Amino acid sequence: MVKNIASYITIALTICVLLNVSFQKDEKIDLSKYSTDGLSLNYTVNDDVYEDNNLLASNNSSDYQYSPFLGKSFVGFKEALAFKESGGNYFSVNTYGYLGKYQFGASTLKMIGIHNPNQFLKNPKLQEKAFIANAARNKWILRRDIKNFVGKRINGIIITESGILAAAHLAGPGSVKKYLRSYGLDNFADGFGTTVHNYMKRFSGYDTSFVKPNKLAKAV
Repeated sequence: MVKNIASYITIALTICVLLNVSFQKDEKIDLSKYSTDGLSLNYTVNDDVYEDNNLLASNNSSDYQYSPFLGKSFVGFKEALAFKESGGNYFSVNTYGYLGKYQFGASTLKMIGIHNPNQFLKNPKLQEKAFIANAARNKWILRRDIKNFVGKRINGIIITESGILAAAHLAGPGSVKKYLRSYGLDNFADGFGTTVHNYMKRFSGYDTSFVKPNKLAKAV
């Protein structure tokens, strides 16, 4: 008898639960009391977000371009170097007369076949070719030093090929040879006080295998 009563109670409870669920499905939610009044519905990203140096790539005048994280790739190398040199501005001319995104001097441009600095300054494509040509030429001049010094520690930093090429862009391959062969004692500084050591450290560890040594490299 007790078992039968328990069974009836269980069945009754089950029916109640099912009826409750059924009524809830048919119940409509009243949204009349909800409103978006006073809420800002037009969200935008603040322009300050784009001022992060790690996000900036090349820019033409006032038009910024953005690139994904480039890491230690060759593109990452040249863009990081360009940002240090000019902020990535193809049309930059500094107080010493160095030109463009990578801040070339007129004498260096002549060595890679460019004899019209004004035309060079207006031509971003030519500037990119000039960077590759100059790096290839420097890599040929410094080929023995790259072989002999990469992996060694000088003034507390590990020497890498990308550091050598960056320093050569700053100071010329001759100054880099003096720095390496004096084990850091002969440390050239440019007009702004930036040294070969600074560039060796700052641009260490990038993949510059894309650049092939070429004694006669030209941009044109």
